[in-house]
Amino acid sequence: MRERFENQLTRLNTELITMGALCEEAIACAVKYLLEGDIKMKENADDIEKQTDRKERDIETLCMRLLLMQQPVATDLRTVSSALKMISDMERIGDQAYDISEIAEYVINKPISGRVHISDMAETAAKMVTLSVESFVKKDLKLARSVIELDDRVDGLFLTVKNELIEAVRGNNENGEALVDLLMTAKYFERIGDHAVNIAEQVIYAVTGSHNCKNMGNKLSEQLIFDE
Repeated sequence: MRERFENQLTRLNTELITMGALCEEAIACAVKYLLEGDIKMKENADDIEKQTDRKERDIETLCMRLLLMQQPVATDLRTVSSALKMISDMERIGDQAYDISEIAEYVINKPISGRVHISDMAETAAKMVTLSVESFVKKDLKLARSVIELDDRVDGLFLTVKNELIEAVRGNNENGEALVDLLMTAKYFERIGDHAVNIAEQVIYAVTGSHNCKNMGNKLSEQLIFDE
């Protein structure tokens, strides 16, 4: 029975890696559409979002089977329950990458600043997703904590973008609506970083049994707005 359980845990890790890769691809497609206007990237983002939803359901089914049929001990129970929470965050990452691609069509042809920092945000957020999933598979606390530390960079880039766009609006920029759209895009990337942090915190819990992670502050109001 234990050997079967270990095999299913291995499958769980593989499925999580696959879902994480889908999230990375979704982010890459969204930012490429935003920066280059390649309509194929928007279509890809739509397809990937559907794949991510299916993968979430598949992993959820596998986790429930592990919980109901294998009667895991405490450490394994934390692993499986953490995986269930992780896939919820990854599903939201896929949704938000798709939302970015939806907003991007109103921004791509506008001569507005902030795109370079948006690109940096996307790159860092994608890295956070990769490292968070990798830290779960490897049970690597150092990797998990590095994800939490990277969130400061994403937050800093968001503030940079916000300040640039505020200055542009103050300059009576005629592209005011597009500036607001770009700010929304930056906010979605910032939220993707937060979801990656949630995943990393679940890794720390799965390994240590403790929720004593970096205090991320009260972002409840932002989550209610951007996770609808």
